Amino acid sequence: MSFDHIAVLGGGAWGTALAQTCARAGRTVTLWEYDADNAAALAEVRESRFLPGVRLDDRVRVTRDLNAAAHSQALLLVVPAQAVRSVVTALAALIADRTPLIACAKGIEGGTHKFMTEVIAECAPPAMPAMLSGPSFAADVARGLPTAVTLAATDGKLAADLAQALGSTTFRPYHSDDVRGVEIGGAAKNVLAIASGIVTGRGLGASASAALTTRGFAELLRFGKAFGAKPETLTGLSGLGDLILTCSGPQSRNFSLGLAIGKGQTPEQARGGTKLAEGFYTAPVLVEMAQDKGVEMPIAEAVAAILAERVSVQSAIDALMTRPFKAEG
Repeated sequence: MSFDHIAVLGGGAWGTALAQTCARAGRTVTLWEYDADNAAALAEVRESRFLPGVRLDDRVRVTRDLNAAAHSQALLLVVPAQAVRSVVTALAALIADRTPLIACAKGIEGGTHKFMTEVIAECAPPAMPAMLSGPSFAADVARGLPTAVTLAATDGKLAADLAQALGSTTFRPYHSDDVRGVEIGGAAKNVLAIASGIVTGRGLGASASAALTTRGFAELLRFGKAFGAKPETLTGLSGLGDLILTCSGPQSRNFSLGLAIGKGQTPEQARGGTKLAEGFYTAPVLVEMAQDKGVEMPIAEAVAAILAERVSVQSAIDALMTRPFKAEG
């Protein structure tokens, strides 16, 4: 199955980067943007205000008409996780049967505890849900720097065909049928990146950062196993790979949020100084889901408590460091 016309829904930094990627792969690209000012900048100046300095490829057509984007052969949903339901609901009556809807938001829906592909399946039954995730900063992808990600669909051939359609010499999607594993890796690593930022902002040192990332990955593995993810997915690009990148520095929105909190800002103050950090919304949901399955996730629990201002950063650190000694695992 070939996908010559691809729509990207969302003209933020990541949406712009993926539109660039699809154009480089030789596809006809429609970029839908809800925000009028950003849509005008994309159409007239050919630059997203969320990704300054990167000129939009001339082959990308910008529109604010959702209907115009809906008739593409595949659609990338590059909107925040908590907005996926409303966008897919609006799309449901516009798309053709069996149109792939590829979620690119790394999060879990609050309240329902649903993963992004579950939201798609519920709101647009005729669609074919898929998930794109992996270690990828928008600025790197937009500029054509080498990047590898994972694209998953329950239909393995569909995943392979979509990977072929999006892939180029600078953007390499590996395909998978483990949708849940890819979704869990993307969602959980954002919460752990906030913790990593807090450690750095607090000045706790490289040793603490390494320990935090390693023990955080153990939590991600336990959570993934409880929800049926494949181990090789969690140790791959969309799991361990994305965790390493997101915990690496302030180019990550979630790390930046944690960094500001670690330096003494309140969560609300920190959010005001950063772009959308999906981990802020995912943390309490992740903890609730873990508790439902009896999965121990002390780092994620500490992040959720800090974000809700139930505990101070120092109290959370003390609680983690004074937990009973145990065997590693």
